[in-house]
Amino acid sequence: MQILKQRFMQKNILLKAAKILDASSLHHQTKQDIFIQNGVIKDIGKNLSYPDAQLVAFEDLHVSLGWFDSNVSFGEPGFEERETIANGLDVAAKSGFTHIAYNTNTFPKPDSRADIAFLLEQANDSAVRLYPKARITSADDTSNLAPMRELHAAGAVSFSNHKEPISNANTLKLALQYATDFDGLVESFPFNEDLGKDGVMHEGAVSTALGLNGIPSVVEEMQLKRDLGILQYAEGKLHFPTLSTADSVQLIKEAKNAKLDVSCSVAIHNLFFTDEALQAFNANAKVLPPLREASDKEALQHALLEGIIDMVTSDHQPLNSELKDVELDRAHYGSIGLEHSFGCLLSLFSLEDTIAILTRGKVRYGISTHPIEVGAPADLTLFSPAGSTEVTKSTLLSRSKNSLFLGQELTGTVYGIISRDKIQVQKA
Repeated sequence: MQILKQRFMQKNILLKAAKILDASSLHHQTKQDIFIQNGVIKDIGKNLSYPDAQLVAFEDLHVSLGWFDSNVSFGEPGFEERETIANGLDVAAKSGFTHIAYNTNTFPKPDSRADIAFLLEQANDSAVRLYPKARITSADDTSNLAPMRELHAAGAVSFSNHKEPISNANTLKLALQYATDFDGLVESFPFNEDLGKDGVMHEGAVSTALGLNGIPSVVEEMQLKRDLGILQYAEGKLHFPTLSTADSVQLIKEAKNAKLDVSCSVAIHNLFFTDEALQAFNANAKVLPPLREASDKEALQHALLEGIIDMVTSDHQPLNSELKDVELDRAHYGSIGLEHSFGCLLSLFSLEDTIAILTRGKVRYGISTHPIEVGAPADLTLFSPAGSTEVTKSTLLSRSKNSLFLGQELTGTVYGIISRDKIQVQKA
């Protein structure tokens, strides 16, 4: 598959016969031509003609606001063998994402202005906007808060220790209180290490049959209850990056009804798979939080549609083969997912719901968004609900191949993105 990468600069772009899916736009659900000049939408209409423009036309072309993923890992700096920022952003663009929030599981872990500046600089030339997260605590001392105000001023969109739970309740309280001064968003991974640190998969009938240590649902729910209690006391803004159980959904619903400033996301694999995916000891199915039971999966799907769960994430975690091609209890947690997000969601929900889900969450991270209208910046994802692809290692664009979706037939086609005054699409 050939990809055309080009800056706008003085180049004009004309999208032909694009069906617009954007509920905030007057052109929602209509097929239009879209003329873009220097990164701004200049005209929308039927049968537009701009002789100097580069024509972009695809079969069954659909256009939406650019998609957002709030929980993405690559590797760089420190683990470039897993994925570089440059190639990871290339994968994100080809997967339809114009915005990603970048996790803190790098080396060094981002707890200084220089770390944030490095991440932003690495993404300067990409069509995808990378929004770095910063550590809540110092990388070498989890009892001390990182300089959160300074990191926020440097460009950090949230504060996260990624999948390291905040074991000290007072640390979370202080982080929430301190971040309130500049409207900062604090993330807490809901996992009680005392109960779950030796677990391999969900604790249930499948783990018992396989003889594997389980991670019970209470591991997540206990931590959620604690953190929500701290939020109620300390106030501030709190986000839970991934939920996996039906009871967690109920806790979030109750917290929102109580007017707590809380949000959450769910990983695509927790919407699509259950713990039965580990019956063949598939290490790619070892993720954290773990795949749960069918009742949990269904509760998560309903909560996402209802808005109890605010956004979806690929929970993209590239891992080189040395970390996955080992015994299941020694394998690292994680699966790549950017490339599968659209097809996964489209297999579960309607097209309109899928696009609404993929474009949610930006406001929570302070990211501006504009309807597809004349005068607005061109921040667009190009795709079609038609077509399908079987996921194989040869079809994967990521440097690491640890995909839980290998062997799955996923619906839909992503053509690319137009964003940041750049176009990155398949050759028309």
